Amino acid sequence: MKRTLNIARAVLALAMVLIAGHGYAQSSLDLRINEVLVINDSNYVDTYGRRNGWIEIFNTAYNTVDIGGMYLTDDPANPTKYWIPKGDPITSIAPRNYVLFFADSMPTRGIQHLNFKLKEGGSLALFESNGRTMIDAVKLGPQKPDVSYGRLEDGGVEWGFLEKTTPGANNFTGVIVTAGEKFGAMDPFGVGMAVIAMSVVFFALILLYVVFKNTKKIYSIDLRKLFSKPEVEVEAPKPAGEEISGEVNAAIALALHMYVNALHDHEETVLTIKKVARTYSPWSSKIYGLRNVPR
Repeated sequence: MKRTLNIARAVLALAMVLIAGHGYAQSSLDLRINEVLVINDSNYVDTYGRRNGWIEIFNTAYNTVDIGGMYLTDDPANPTKYWIPKGDPITSIAPRNYVLFFADSMPTRGIQHLNFKLKEGGSLALFESNGRTMIDAVKLGPQKPDVSYGRLEDGGVEWGFLEKTTPGANNFTGVIVTAGEKFGAMDPFGVGMAVIAMSVVFFALILLYVVFKNTKKIYSIDLRKLFSKPEVEVEAPKPAGEEISGEVNAAIALALHMYVNALHDHEETVLTIKKVARTYSPWSSKIYGLRNVPR
């Protein structure tokens, strides 16, 4: 029993470790290189008032992800070129939020300042903390001054030059049409909305009718019969009848014959009559009732 308990504890601990590792891997893989500006002539400035190329990392998850401990590099052959320090609030990216890094080759200015600069025709990659697993990468082709290259939608698949540079903001700067506005354009008179609403109401009523109709059947179920054990019928032995063999019948008949004949002794048929000496009937004689006189 004790050995079984120890095995169960070990299995539970291993499962917790695997789940924790899976959750961490999923969180780190939710990060994306979202927008890059290579040539910064008159665009965004850093906290030192300098204009340099910058990189925007986007957290696509709905939970906070810490980018600390991971690596940024412009050289695939050197995946651990810039290690992002841990323990700083800047590296903790809120859900659906952004963090900026400045490619100015001045890492002494702070965590957000990288030890390399971006170049046209180069590449950019984000690696896991183990230095081997690539999380995201992008190939930088010919660039335009003050025009950023990024995902057309935050975390999306399609890349292109953006109409506006949006460091730390949504890449899509067009008019966002809500689902309600789209539906209103498709159904300007509200006929479709009315049909959908009435369908939902009638469906709910039909469902309630079916439920209440079958409620009586549910309460009429005899739980004692439902959970009682079924009675086992014992079959009565079949009469022998014609199944008895001739040998058995002969043995029974012989036994009965021997039993009947053994009840009485064999008696002789000869009757013997012995003549008595007295000729009178002694039953009325008084002589046998008198007392003998002593001598």
